[in-house]
Amino acid sequence: MKAFLYTLLLAVVAMTASAADLTGKWSGTFNSEGPNGPNESGAFMILKQAGAQITGSAGPNEGEQWPIKNAKLTGATLTGEATNPNGPTYKFTLTLAGDNLKGDVTATTPDGRALKATLAVARVK
Repeated sequence: MKAFLYTLLLAVVAMTASAADLTGKWSGTFNSEGPNGPNESGAFMILKQAGAQITGSAGPNEGEQWPIKNAKLTGATLTGEATNPNGPTYKFTLTLAGDNLKGDVTATTPDGRALKATLAVARVK
């Protein structure tokens, strides 16, 4: 009986660890409210996961990427930031659901305006 429970526990841990691996490319949309109304643009993330630590980059497309810093995965919540060298630092809090990451992004523009947006990306297969 103990061997069965031990094997079951290991299987559950292995399935959970593999299900939460964010390594790969993610593509979707970035929606913000600007001075001229709603604005939708592309979003692209390239992530690499080692345990709870996440590294990689994010930006409007695969060709324009900014390094991700201070990123970590806690449960199903990914937090971190990416700094546009010509603009603000975008701080994100995203929730993982299957092959989708969705959540909120905040930033302060160089001229001092607060930016709030939503980000929704799906794993590129």
